[in-house]
Formats: sequence, structure tokens, C-alpha cells
Amino acid sequence: MIQYALKCSNNHSFDSWFQSAAAFDKLSVARMVNCAVCGCDKVEKAIMTPRVRPARATVAEQAPASPEPDQINMSTPSPDIEKVLSELRRTVEENSDYVGQDFAQEARKLHLGDAPERAIYGEAKPEDARALVEDGVPVAPLPFVPSRKTN
Repeated sequence: MIQYALKCSNNHSFDSWFQSAAAFDKLSVARMVNCAVCGCDKVEKAIMTPRVRPARATVAEQAPASPEPDQINMSTPSPDIEKVLSELRRTVEENSDYVGQDFAQEARKLHLGDAPERAIYGEAKPEDARALVEDGVPVAPLPFVPSRKTN
């Protein structure tokens, strides 16, 4: 895993984790890396300080400046993150059609021009989402579970 400091064309700064540098490049070219604040897909790497671990002798003498990612308590998100996620959910739900478990099929139809163009969101199995990405269909995971479910 690799963490990048990112910046969108609207000058919002945020961090995100990627499986590898190549994974970031592939997602970026496919315009699947979106700003965590405004959703813009014009995102680039920002200047960042590399994380270098100090020598072992020094580590014992110093208290960690910030917790490692696996030590962060994600069960209590900050109010700022909750606000951004809430706004993102509201925007997606107001401006997109929920297609439920048919997301992969609908996204493919839209990509091929077999369905009227519109914004959609829904749910897909990991292997179906992976196939969409590999086929060049522009999709991105949402950082929330849709509130509307269909039977």
C-alpha cells in the first residue's frame, strides 16, 4: 500500500491510499481518482514529505508523532470527515439513479451507449467492479453504503 497527498483542480488537498504506484497511475488515467471534498476527477499528486523511519536507536527514544494507519481509531471519525461524507452522500443520492445490484450491468450499458446517459450508483460484487475497471468503464467506489435498498 502507498499513501499519496493529492490535490484537485479546485485546489482541495486530501490523502488517499492505493495498492501500488501503478494502481494509482491506472486509476488516474481512467479518471477514477476523485477529490474527497468536491468529487472533481482532475486530481494530481501533491508535493509530499516522504515517510522515513528513524534509526532503531532513535525510535526507542522518541514518542511517535502520529499513529500508524493501523493504529488510527476509525470507529470515531472526525466531524469534518462526517460532514464531507454526508454532503457526498446527499449529492450522489440527489443527482443519480440508484440501480441496486444491477450496477455493473447498467454501468456497462451506459458505457456502450445502450442506455440513456445518466449518473447512476448502486452495488457490485468485487469481481464485477474489477471487470468494469479492466474494460475501461469509468466507475469508482463510494465511501458509504447506499441508504436505499431494493428487494
